[in-house]
Amino acid sequence: MSIRLSKLFGMDIYDAKAGYKGKVYDIIINLEKGKLETITTEPLKVKTKSDAKKILSEKSIPYKNVASANDIIIVSNAPRVTEEDDDPRRTQPVSNTRYNYRRR
Repeated sequence: MSIRLSKLFGMDIYDAKAGYKGKVYDIIINLEKGKLETITTEPLKVKTKSDAKKILSEKSIPYKNVASANDIIIVSNAPRVTEEDDDPRRTQPVSNTRYNYRRR
């Protein structure tokens, strides 16, 4: 499913337990990867770096936590798994132990 980026602005954000989180004011995009990184619930038009850091740490939501975006945005605490995260080259095996079972 795809959605226009412009449609996200002003959408209401709720958590998985129907708690209201705010509205989308700004979206931070990683242009190198071509991915959405962060949604802020306050505008990033600030005068100092410390104000911007405060908004990014307290009033923003990582886009990887977005579970659904249609008429509203639903976020969860657990980040969603993407195809990139599923890449077997990026995961390490838990154990190389093989179990041998014998019939009695």
